[in-house]
Amino acid sequence: MPGNPAAHGGGMVRKFIDCRDVPGVQCTIAIFAENEEELLAAAIQHAVSAHGCEDTPELRERLRQLFKIEKRRAICS
Repeated sequence: MPGNPAAHGGGMVRKFIDCRDVPGVQCTIAIFAENEEELLAAAIQHAVSAHGCEDTPELRERLRQLFKIEKRRAICS
């Protein structure tokens, strides 16, 4: 079924962002979500509260560029 994360090869596909991928940031937080809107909202909240960033269109775009895809396969069928 298109758009169904569980339909991609029998596994679940989620997006994530990891602070360890940001140069100069000393943070081990990784945030996962099933859709970009939810991930962006959580990443913005973290960037503002933990790192003192200002919520700007530029920050939002920079964060979106750091999104990656994680694929997890079910352990049992």
